[in-house]
Amino acid sequence: MPASGTVRPSAEPGRGRTRRVAITGDLAIGGGSPLAFIAGPCVIESEEHALKMAAALSEAARRVGVPYIFKSSFDKANRSSIASFRGPGLKEGLRILQAVKENLGVPVLSDIHEPAQAEAAAEVIDILQIPAFLCRQTDLLVAAGRTGRPVNIKKGQFLAPWDIRHGIDKVRSSGNEKVLVTERGTTFGYQNLVVDYRSLVVMRGFGYPVVMDATHAVQLPGGQGDRSGGEAAFIPCLARAAAAVGIDALFCEVHDDPAAARSDGPNALPLAAVEPLLRTVRAIDALVREG
Repeated sequence: MPASGTVRPSAEPGRGRTRRVAITGDLAIGGGSPLAFIAGPCVIESEEHALKMAAALSEAARRVGVPYIFKSSFDKANRSSIASFRGPGLKEGLRILQAVKENLGVPVLSDIHEPAQAEAAAEVIDILQIPAFLCRQTDLLVAAGRTGRPVNIKKGQFLAPWDIRHGIDKVRSSGNEKVLVTERGTTFGYQNLVVDYRSLVVMRGFGYPVVMDATHAVQLPGGQGDRSGGEAAFIPCLARAAAAVGIDALFCEVHDDPAAARSDGPNALPLAAVEPLLRTVRAIDALVREG
């Protein structure tokens, strides 16, 4: 994969199990644990909508027999336009995420964008997520690690898969070994992303659970001028392929009405498509694990 004359990746292609990262209660990701499903609307639009989506997704995952984690951002700090909706903010967003946990009994994941957010967010959020654009921000990674919460690092669109080890090491420098790494596509020219599935294999070689974000991977950054576009029709294809390669969790942004979503609607998986996709991905995952 590296160009001629560059340093080869230090990780051997991943073949065995990744380490087990405990999330909450009996739920864990990696280490032979069942394939997990991380999903929800891109941004918290309202408490009512968050609860509605979390309930529907949790029920779909239960029917399929897949552990579920609710995902939604309290702040989208990297929107294309200054006029774009960013979410309710830290305080109100955490209140809503706490309501999801208390009412539905599901763990939650959300992004943090600044080191100062880490401690407050960790009081509610079960997995702290590092946005792809910020995956090299040392202070942010270390602050997230110091909370003791699991940290999901989304590999930047600009980053080679073997370089994600530096992000892992930054979290580990805090004494926290609970790290997940997520593939979400690589910039390919202007306003386009592609997924090199070898990335999942290389990142797995570092020994930490690997997650596939099948929805941001079909995004067209800035493709609609003042906002990003997307090709949601390809989400199932990417998800199935990732399961065939071997992943520990599937990540999808999901909306009940993508056309009306306040963020990332063009690359959101429609709610009605979730259960059929989960059944297919789970079946592929079972075959891979048997091998």
